Amino acid sequence: RIMPPQPKDSELKPGQLPEKLIKQYFEEGYLIIKDFFTKEELQACRDDLEDEVDRLANKLYKAGKIKNLYEEYDLDHRLIKIDEEWPGAVILLHKIGRLPPSFRELWGNKRLLNLIEQLIGPDIAGMPNWNLRDKTPHNEATTVPWHQDAGYLSTDIYKVFMPTVWIPFVNTNKQNGCMEVVPKGHLSGKVAVHQCCAGDTWYIMLEEDEMKKRLGCSTKDAVVCEIPYGGFLLFNNFIPHRSLDNKSDHIRWSVDLRFKVPGENNGMFGLKPDVIMRTKENPNMEIDWETFDSLNRTELQIKSVKDIVDIKADQEFDATVQGPWMRKWEITHINTHVKKHQQQEKAKGK
Repeated sequence: RIMPPQPKDSELKPGQLPEKLIKQYFEEGYLIIKDFFTKEELQACRDDLEDEVDRLANKLYKAGKIKNLYEEYDLDHRLIKIDEEWPGAVILLHKIGRLPPSFRELWGNKRLLNLIEQLIGPDIAGMPNWNLRDKTPHNEATTVPWHQDAGYLSTDIYKVFMPTVWIPFVNTNKQNGCMEVVPKGHLSGKVAVHQCCAGDTWYIMLEEDEMKKRLGCSTKDAVVCEIPYGGFLLFNNFIPHRSLDNKSDHIRWSVDLRFKVPGENNGMFGLKPDVIMRTKENPNMEIDWETFDSLNRTELQIKSVKDIVDIKADQEFDATVQGPWMRKWEITHINTHVKKHQQQEKAKGK
């Protein structure tokens, strides 16, 4: 993707960056922005996260899954205790299909959209694949291996540029599991061959030898991206990246949001359309969040693989994740997802 023409430094809108930083992003494939969001903007998100954790705790408690609500613990520790008593609670929260109110405000933040405009132009859509990351300590389900974001999406987006904004709700560092990227790994414009699924998770994975062969980059050049509270990591959808293991005593909270030009394919296998955030003709439009949230992506992903995965009847407490990327790549690691697939294929006589 070629960097579009940039405004002069004297003409920058609120939130926009000097041309030299935008150029750095296009050349390296990522950019660390250390001070962007206000404490009030992020505290609103943390408040909503507290509500989500409380809602989950009460649901598990009423269902007899846990015997304690752990209300004495704060946001950065409560879910750890819940997940210790009922393993899988972390995944249930990760699977929430609706955007909390403050997350809508964060995604549609005018200063953030001004910055995204520097990357893709004045017509901006939110790509439906947003993710809440409740990264508890030493949890395989929250430790994402090397991959390219494009690897999760349909092949019709292999020429579509989708910048990702990764926003932490705590100070992030190597100890609590920040992100790691391979600079310039996006420059080939290719998507390497991935496998599915890593460990006992739903994640695809990119082998380091394949990364070298197909993308011409190496993990020996990887950069650990420590992002302070108030900042974010901006990266390209073709750059190899991963999240490190959380070795701290608290949760590393974050959200990843994706943007694109409206009308281009969004890679969601037809499951869910974009949400339009801004157009050249209407830069201050009211975003239609209600329509966007009326389609639950998690439910749609499950339906997309119902013929190859044994869908549990008790979906409310199903701590597994399914999606169409499971059809896309060779399954090279046997886990609970794969076993279900093999059982169904055997039953069909294949």
